[in-house]
Amino acid sequence: MSSSSAPHSSTLERALAASATGAVQEAIALFQQAAQEQPDSAAPHFLLGAEFASLGQIDKAEQSFCDAVLLAPEWPVPRYQLGLLQFSAGRVSAALLTWQPLLGLDEGNPLPHWVRGFSFLAVDDFARARASFFAGLERNTEHPPMSADIRLVMARMDALGQGVAPPSASEPVAAEDDAEATHVLLSNYHQQGPVH
Repeated sequence: MSSSSAPHSSTLERALAASATGAVQEAIALFQQAAQEQPDSAAPHFLLGAEFASLGQIDKAEQSFCDAVLLAPEWPVPRYQLGLLQFSAGRVSAALLTWQPLLGLDEGNPLPHWVRGFSFLAVDDFARARASFFAGLERNTEHPPMSADIRLVMARMDALGQGVAPPSASEPVAAEDDAEATHVLLSNYHQQGPVH
């Protein structure tokens, strides 16, 4: 049985309820407690990472997503979110390595398309990045917050004049703006609750 599909404990349910009402510190404490109660479950670590990301505590978020990936390497959503944090921090090589297994997912899954989109974005191939992001949007039916994330990335590309063609040398990419956009989009993701 996948560790990501372990039954939810009452502690985890209380943590989700606290998160839904915006009681972030209570949610964090309960997710940490759930992680101790269910040491083989990736879900508390993943949700804890999302809470930390929403607070801008990126190091803690990354560690929690790492823990989730180690416990459930086949669960794609924590792996995707971990890579997104790494990408937004400018560690593109680490992100692409983290995302590598996602490229083997079925083409009906949005994640390989989005991973390809970010890989094109990393080499300033904005037209192909946009096409890949859009292909993923067309296929995403399960995780609306993730689509919102990608739309925000595409909007930021447009705002920076990168929607279709790469910028000229006099228009460098603003890495701080990109990181800010990514953290904003991550902050909304935890509200959907666990996938598994």
